Amino acid sequence: MAFVATAFTTTQAGGLMTNTNYHIAFDRMMARGASFDIDAAYSNPAGLAWGHEGFQLSVNFQKPWQLRNIEHSTTSSYRLYEGVASAPIVPALFASYHKDRFAVSAMIGIVGSGGFVKYDEGVPMFNVVLAGMFAQKGITPDSYNIDSEMKGKQYIYGGQLNLTYKVTECLAVAAGVRANYYDGYYRGHVIADSHKALGTLATLQLDVDQRGWGYTPIVGVNYHKGPLTLAARYEFRTKINVPNKTNELVADLGPKVKGMLATADPAALATIATSLGTKTAAYQDGVETRYDMPALLSVALGYAFEKNVRATLEYHFFDDKHAKMANNRQEHLTHGTHEFLAGIEGDINDRWTLSCGVQRTDYGLSDEYEQNTSFACDSYSIGLGAAVKLSDKVRLNAGYFCSIYDDYTKTCVPTREGYTGTETYSRTNHVIGLGVDFKF
Repeated sequence: MAFVATAFTTTQAGGLMTNTNYHIAFDRMMARGASFDIDAAYSNPAGLAWGHEGFQLSVNFQKPWQLRNIEHSTTSSYRLYEGVASAPIVPALFASYHKDRFAVSAMIGIVGSGGFVKYDEGVPMFNVVLAGMFAQKGITPDSYNIDSEMKGKQYIYGGQLNLTYKVTECLAVAAGVRANYYDGYYRGHVIADSHKALGTLATLQLDVDQRGWGYTPIVGVNYHKGPLTLAARYEFRTKINVPNKTNELVADLGPKVKGMLATADPAALATIATSLGTKTAAYQDGVETRYDMPALLSVALGYAFEKNVRATLEYHFFDDKHAKMANNRQEHLTHGTHEFLAGIEGDINDRWTLSCGVQRTDYGLSDEYEQNTSFACDSYSIGLGAAVKLSDKVRLNAGYFCSIYDDYTKTCVPTREGYTGTETYSRTNHVIGLGVDFKF
């Protein structure tokens, strides 16, 4: 009965713990690291030195949908555990003021993960392990029923403030800080009831809340001359240490099963009791878990072609291997996350702009890293959309992107998962967004 102190995540775009899609311009173009528009308050703060003179404000709303499925297979059995990930409308707010060589900007959004996931029939790490334990004691699957459900939430809210200074006509720098608030929970139960006289065979109940703070220093630089833009941004590692507020934690065998073991095999009873205590230790009240956001390096090359066409190539590196996770899971990654992005947008006329983009994400996954309650899959993402000027001061953005994930299959071993077979993790993700930019 292996509990794992990790969250059910519904990351939208970006690294394992970091989102990058806040503004709808990302949804419709993906590569925004060379932007001078209001979304640069996140993606390229130094670029605001060439942005709109005066005030800007942007309000954005996105709706993601995601499935997170687990297939468990052995030579004699197969079962699909379907997980539905959801989030309400996800907002983000941007603001900036630019005058002469200075600019001040701010951004508020969900900067890490963001959403809920629910498995109506539980996950293999509970169900399969219980079934295996019962089988060892001669209790066959046709003699009991398992009622199992697991669900979780993980949000990291962030508020960011930047200061930009134009050093020369071609060079600008920026510095900022972001405050990050982690809010998550685990809820779940696994109850095995016998059809015969044994009654309840085993009970697992889990109800834990987790909250904590972390702060991110940010620096950026932008070189702009003629049609060429070169930009870089670096976010330092964010340490987030989250204590448990445990509302309920039960992991016990049914009284009749305990009585049978105590009489027939007292050593087995003692072993199970010790195991339950060890596996649930991470969820005890007050125990702290690390959910660091990794250092992030972003570099971008932007170029403006004739006829109002702009293109950007961009690279992100998330240093996940040096950002602490629960049980030091980061040590099992083969490398940090690499992202490659490309986007293009063109002005059809004075009012309409069309855009599209692509992104490739490579996490450096391994069997030891992937877990039922927190797994990732490498992906390709495609985005497209449009912007339309409603007036000289108001612009509407609309975008859509989807992620096409590579399935990940791992081999389960008793010393790690507590059972055998293979597990295949799969995901789907779709996001639509709508936003409005204002200039004053």
